[in-house]
Amino acid sequence: MMGREMLTQQRKAMILSALKRDGQVVAKDFATSLGLSEDTIRRDLREMAADRLLQRVHGGALPASPAVADLAVKAAQSPDAKRALGLAAARMIRPGQLIFVDGGTTCLAMVQALPRDLRAMVVTHSPVIAAALIDHPAVEVALIGGRLFKHSGVCVGAQVLDGIRRFQADLYVMGVTGVHAGVGLTTGDMEEADVKRAFANAAAETLVPVTFEKIGAASPHIIGPASLMQTLLVAGEVGEGGLAPFQTAGVSILRA
Repeated sequence: MMGREMLTQQRKAMILSALKRDGQVVAKDFATSLGLSEDTIRRDLREMAADRLLQRVHGGALPASPAVADLAVKAAQSPDAKRALGLAAARMIRPGQLIFVDGGTTCLAMVQALPRDLRAMVVTHSPVIAAALIDHPAVEVALIGGRLFKHSGVCVGAQVLDGIRRFQADLYVMGVTGVHAGVGLTTGDMEEADVKRAFANAAAETLVPVTFEKIGAASPHIIGPASLMQTLLVAGEVGEGGLAPFQTAGVSILRA
């Protein structure tokens, strides 16, 4: 039993190594390379997904996003990169625009970087984002209410979806936990995905600012295809090879 357990752990370590190296694991190919059955590898993938070590997809697995933690944990993740993203995103806001702003620590960094004299309207379902704009006298804030999803500090549900329908935005700044050219834009909660999709569909343009560890990663709930966003704003060490598939999909790439 001890030898079998050690073999299982060795396989799982190899799976994690392959994910880090290649960005994906194809169950059939991986099993063949080890001379094992595909069922064995699929069982390993199921167990590892249950432990949130990876995200299962059709035929194999992708790296799991580290950004599915709650707000307190996410606040400590990549703070310098988030500040850089916030500054870069804030520079894209133009006076007179109506902006949808998502919840999350990167979007919070953006609103904190907005000029104090900016004249605009911000529509958000995040009480944290709304509160951060209190000291911006020329920014009108519309807070869409609903059931507070405390994990992410945003409101979700039918009331939020109904509220979004009342607006048409120039720009939506979307927070995600994973961005993959094939799987698309993902997040960790089904109702959050519904809200993000509704915001994107009611905006002329969607901007997605992400730290490097979200590129190529995935979470359980799909917001939409990569083409749902017009612009991907990245920070950190992301190689051109990792961004090329998004450009092929017609997404503009900016670096913070």
